[in-house]
Amino acid sequence: MVLNDEKSRGKSRNAKPTRPAGGSYRPVPEPKAGLDARIAATKILGAVVDKKTPLDGMLDAEHGNPAIRELSEADRSLVRAILHSALRHLPRIEAILDSLLDTPLPDGARSLKHLLIVAAAQMLYLDVPDHSAVDLAVEQSNRDPRNRRFAKLVNALLRRIGREKEALLESVGALPCLPGWFLDRLTTVYGRDAAHAIAEAQLQPAAIDLTVKQEAQVWADKLNGKVLPTGSVRLEKFRGAIPTLEGFDDGAWWVQDAAAAIPARLFGDINGKRAADLCAAPGGKTAQLIAMGAEVTAVEQSQSRLKRLEGNLARLGLKADCVLASLLDFHPEKPFDAILLDAPCSSTGTMRRHPDVPWTKGPADIAKLAELQEKLLRHALTLVGPGGVVVFSNCSLDPLEGEDMVARVLADNPDCRRVAIVAADWPGLEEAITPLGEFRTTPAMLADEGGLDGFYACVIAKI
Repeated sequence: MVLNDEKSRGKSRNAKPTRPAGGSYRPVPEPKAGLDARIAATKILGAVVDKKTPLDGMLDAEHGNPAIRELSEADRSLVRAILHSALRHLPRIEAILDSLLDTPLPDGARSLKHLLIVAAAQMLYLDVPDHSAVDLAVEQSNRDPRNRRFAKLVNALLRRIGREKEALLESVGALPCLPGWFLDRLTTVYGRDAAHAIAEAQLQPAAIDLTVKQEAQVWADKLNGKVLPTGSVRLEKFRGAIPTLEGFDDGAWWVQDAAAAIPARLFGDINGKRAADLCAAPGGKTAQLIAMGAEVTAVEQSQSRLKRLEGNLARLGLKADCVLASLLDFHPEKPFDAILLDAPCSSTGTMRRHPDVPWTKGPADIAKLAELQEKLLRHALTLVGPGGVVVFSNCSLDPLEGEDMVARVLADNPDCRRVAIVAADWPGLEEAITPLGEFRTTPAMLADEGGLDGFYACVIAKI
């Protein structure tokens, strides 16, 4: 089925004549609208899948992949949409492509495979007209010396996807859209049904959640949202620019996933207490602690992230003592009453927002991050005095970064104890409270409300 396309490639009517070194003229095709965006999407998909490069950094308009920086804002949005769809549904797209090939693609044809995935994602999961996706994919093939001989294959395969779209989607509808290692891990930890529910939940983009300073229901009414069990206001259908919403300029609220709003609330009444947010940027949890009445020290080791945190607090009209320091080097003169440690993690609970995470992380990353978290937690416990409280949290779905690590730390610190979270205090989220009294959310929870990120949180008191 792999065909050589040398004879079928015609010359563009709009070609511009150029004189190469040899002296004769050769037509150079005019760029087609949207082609650069597809080329950028193909390159970045390859970097994610083959090189495990995080997606967000590459999509940054100022410092991202060179192919992104040259695009218009509209084309950058299109690239993001294509990549999010491709990564969310990658196993199903690959299964469809494999089913339509008489023989597998050559081992070295990685760029061709990424090209096909990008085109198929548009046809199967986006509102891009089939003819446009096919035409641009064929053009892209012809312009790439590595893929030129496969242009006829690209055309035939994608046209067949267009004709058989519904049947093809139905044939892969039960296939979980997660990499094998991750699905196996979720199945071991949560069981098969829960693992498949998590895989299905990540196919839906996350809604916009807001944490408000006060009067959540009032703001839900103003912004056409609803109040969740976490106290967050969810905007299910809003797709515009956040700064245009009422209350943004006044600092009445900030964007924060509903699950991410849970850890700060676990302190209860901390009005007037000395609190520290130890991995503070971008500042959502810091803002919560300040709004709850605490005197907050925000610690962040990245200067750029600390600057972002300070900017966010300024918009909200909130103040904290912002400290640039590595947590392990942070030794305050006086112990704190309360410490929030939302530790760096694998971020596997944020798949709805970051669909590249399962494809860029692996078991080795989880194990390495769990070691770091243990060091950070052990140090954090030294920063509170007797009667002080530490809330540890992260957005990983793996117990290695949560329950297992915390149990190990508690076993080595007899002066610390776990404070059980009471399920009755969290109506609507009772299923998220574990038998030990810890929080464990997954993307499949609150499914009728639009889901939420996967999060782990526990409360540790110093005796």
